[in-house]
Amino acid sequence: MTQNKLCYPLVRVGIGQDSHRFLSPESTKPCIIGGLMFTDAPGLSADSDGDVVFHAICNAITSVTGVPILGGIAIDLCHKDGITDSQVYLEKAIETLGKQHVQHVSLTIEGKRPRFQVRVQEMREKVAEVMKISVAQVGLTVTSGDGLTDFGCGDGLQCFCILTTAEVEL
Repeated sequence: MTQNKLCYPLVRVGIGQDSHRFLSPESTKPCIIGGLMFTDAPGLSADSDGDVVFHAICNAITSVTGVPILGGIAIDLCHKDGITDSQVYLEKAIETLGKQHVQHVSLTIEGKRPRFQVRVQEMREKVAEVMKISVAQVGLTVTSGDGLTDFGCGDGLQCFCILTTAEVEL
């Protein structure tokens, strides 16, 4: 008995999360979020730049591929090569997708500071640029958390990511 091979998209959904505490206000480390520098908040406590947006996307990609990005590739880049720019980690993560193409990335940032609202579009554009997708494929929401969590109280930032990929198999 012969089966006809159907053409259908192989869709995968990855979920990622990342969070970091702010350093003391005296720290000179810049606050980098979504590849953008913010001057109204201190840097984030991390071996890297602590970019919670790029880290959450990396973790979502790991969820899709099974390849440990932050726990593997990024640690090697950081500790062996001294690379602390999370954009480099994200670019390496994207390479692990192989034939999977990003269809949409949805991000939610929680934190009392910095003030994101005026830079949401700019951050969507930066994420799209790094991921080589259209801005229309990047969703971004921000919430203050209303003081209900450490992030909402201004102690740090948290980001959640849902990433959808598809591969067409012929």
